Amino acid sequence: MNKIRIPKYIWGIIAIGIVLGNVRYSYYQQDITLGVVAPNWDHWFGTDRLGRDLFSRVTYACYTSLSIGFLATLLTVSFGTFYGMISGYYGGKIDLILMRIIDVLYPIPLMLIVILLMMIFEKHVCVLFLAISIVEWMTTARIIRAEVLKIKESGYIQVARGLGQRKLMVLGKHMLPNIAEIIIVCFIITLPNVIVLESFLSFLGVGMQPPKSSLGILIAEGAKFMTTSPWQIIFPSMAFILIMLVLTVCGDRLKK
Repeated sequence: MNKIRIPKYIWGIIAIGIVLGNVRYSYYQQDITLGVVAPNWDHWFGTDRLGRDLFSRVTYACYTSLSIGFLATLLTVSFGTFYGMISGYYGGKIDLILMRIIDVLYPIPLMLIVILLMMIFEKHVCVLFLAISIVEWMTTARIIRAEVLKIKESGYIQVARGLGQRKLMVLGKHMLPNIAEIIIVCFIITLPNVIVLESFLSFLGVGMQPPKSSLGILIAEGAKFMTTSPWQIIFPSMAFILIMLVLTVCGDRLKK
């Protein structure tokens, strides 16, 4: 697996910018008398209609979107890995049933189900995690199953079986470490999709709810004022594109 090297000074610039932006202004600090202000030396990204510093709000939204994306991806990949390992290792009828379940679910427009879940149940972060996991776990499950099928007849697996180790022990002690790199790749590949899904749900108003903020919320708010104060949508959109670009490059590097 290729290592991804990002220059140290890039991390330094990002850290200094975030610290400076959030020390001066809080993402929820309002100044109604200030109102909408274009980008300047005092407010680097300008302000919104409530006089809130947009730079602080964008940095906080990036943190929120990345945090939700990371945790939801962790849940998604964990379940997909478990599902794929069980299906590939046990084989037979268990594999047939588990794969047919995926075949049935794949054509279903699960996004509509996610939106309905978020509208019916309380719009809580935990519900958001579960809703996102419903959509994204199946690809990971298929990838892991294919990898398990490749290595389950390997010599060290046969030796472990011959020593009388239980199947779950073989899966956890011998097989899991050998597919760890594939799991990491699945995580990096899934993370951008999860962030896009979370931002899309927040954009529609069924994801994160104010006063909390994510990139989807900021983009949705900025779209209302794109003709009068375009910076409200430009900067959140640029942050979103930058995150997607970095994660995509990382995923491509890991797949090589």
